[in-house]
Amino acid sequence: MNNRNLLLLAIALLMFPQIAQTLYSPALGDIAQAFDVSPQAAAQTLSVYFLAFAFGVVTWGRVCDRIGRRPSMLAGLAIYAVAIVIGLSASTFQQLLMAQALAAFGAAVGSVVTQTLLRDRFQGAELAQVFSLVGMALAASPAIGLFSGAGLVQGFGYRGVLGALLLIAVLLWLWSWRALPETRVLPVASVGLLETLVRMLRDVGIWRSALWVASFNIALFSYYSLGPFLFKRIGLSEAAFGYSGVILALGSGFGAWLNKQLLKAGFSALQLIRLAAFSGLLGGLGVWWLQDGGVFVLPMLLVVLAFGMAIPNILGTALVNYPDCLGTAGALLGLFYYLLIGAGLMLAGGSRALGETLIACSAVALLRAIKPVKAIV
Repeated sequence: MNNRNLLLLAIALLMFPQIAQTLYSPALGDIAQAFDVSPQAAAQTLSVYFLAFAFGVVTWGRVCDRIGRRPSMLAGLAIYAVAIVIGLSASTFQQLLMAQALAAFGAAVGSVVTQTLLRDRFQGAELAQVFSLVGMALAASPAIGLFSGAGLVQGFGYRGVLGALLLIAVLLWLWSWRALPETRVLPVASVGLLETLVRMLRDVGIWRSALWVASFNIALFSYYSLGPFLFKRIGLSEAAFGYSGVILALGSGFGAWLNKQLLKAGFSALQLIRLAAFSGLLGGLGVWWLQDGGVFVLPMLLVVLAFGMAIPNILGTALVNYPDCLGTAGALLGLFYYLLIGAGLMLAGGSRALGETLIACSAVALLRAIKPVKAIV
């Protein structure tokens, strides 16, 4: 499989977890009504998703170093499909939560294993460019998820969303079974999980990367978890919330495109992360100021622009010192930041304060970008 075809499949696999999250978001109101739970409880399904996703990341990262990238991907997608079938038959909210957790565990394979196989094939500046291209493609994910999710919920309720996710998972499994290559280089030196964990826990740069990824993701997904209820409070429909994803995708896509251009112009990864954090802070202040009206979506453009600009640089440089254990190191890094994301979204869901959440996340990212640590390039 040539690099172009691999990149197309990798983009689809990386888009899958994000689409799964955003497609689900417009269904939260219908879930609250169908299972007679509060909006806060319904919003917590995304927190459960991220916490289970974190343990899926560490599991699949470890497994893909042991048995290979291809069989790990096929197994994870199969587990996701089974979990969605369970969710479709759930009769209580607790059963739905358990199905959501199992689905998140399976979906994690699309993140960690895909990133690992890209790191297998590409290195250095080429890898940074690849992640920039991936970031531009991922910018479409929120638009696809929110727009499609809103339409499915209007026509079929939350079960329509689950049915669409099942179809996507099956199609990706078939594509991966037919075309996904094995990129693991054999023989692979056995690097212990505990040994790698201790090494990473002592690495200040790893913790900074985890905080960055968590901060930008909490800012982005707090909109998806709180947005449906904020739109309802100001008298706008779920469909309007879905359409907002198209606007936000433009901001994220522009951020990823701008990131690619600035990298070509010679800007360092750290400089671009600082710029992204500042953009996110301005956007958060704007959302806080304007959140009593639908116009608050406009400053959200700065928040999603920050996400599109920052994430490729963080992921492209985070594991440069771990070439001997990419799968395991990627899994542990994912565990760190997904646990932080899950905890952060729980706090955001409990507070239901979107503007304040965005400000706090961007401030943390900016402080970590300013504080001198070993430079990333």
